[in-house]
Amino acid sequence: MPAVTHLPWRAVPGNCASPLLKSATCDRSGYNHLTMNWYKTSLEISTRHKGLHDITEIVRTQLRDWNVREGMCFLFVQHTSASLVLSENWDPTARADLETFMERLVPEGNDWYTHDLEGADDATSHIRAMLTDTSLTIPVDDGNLSLGTWQGIYLFEHRSRPHRRSVLMRVLSMG
Repeated sequence: MPAVTHLPWRAVPGNCASPLLKSATCDRSGYNHLTMNWYKTSLEISTRHKGLHDITEIVRTQLRDWNVREGMCFLFVQHTSASLVLSENWDPTARADLETFMERLVPEGNDWYTHDLEGADDATSHIRAMLTDTSLTIPVDDGNLSLGTWQGIYLFEHRSRPHRRSVLMRVLSMG
């Protein structure tokens, strides 16, 4: 369930002319009054297989639903066998190359793996998650994620079986 907390903030004198604080109101003494909002939800992502799953539009939709114009978006995956990455989202061969690279970097079936309680991909999924990120921080400007032209947000599933992954989304907005 999305939640929002309003945090009043009073800036130092002279900031009323700052373009960063265009939504602030100034009183006669030159102080601006700005509200920071803290939004939070959990995004439930179903994966059918190992690999990169584009979640950019899911995150964008939530930002639009909250009507966030300026701020910071924080994402955190609550799992030890999945991760979050920013990568190219235009050419599908880039995604395939990254998935192949990870398979070659941390191949399944090495005889020195001992952690196999949940299957042959158990140890490798934890190693892959350790090598990638479990959290991302992305600025929000003019209502949009400030991603590069070809950047997308991916949940990187490291397990072969389908999973339901929970990605915490927190946004601090100024307005």
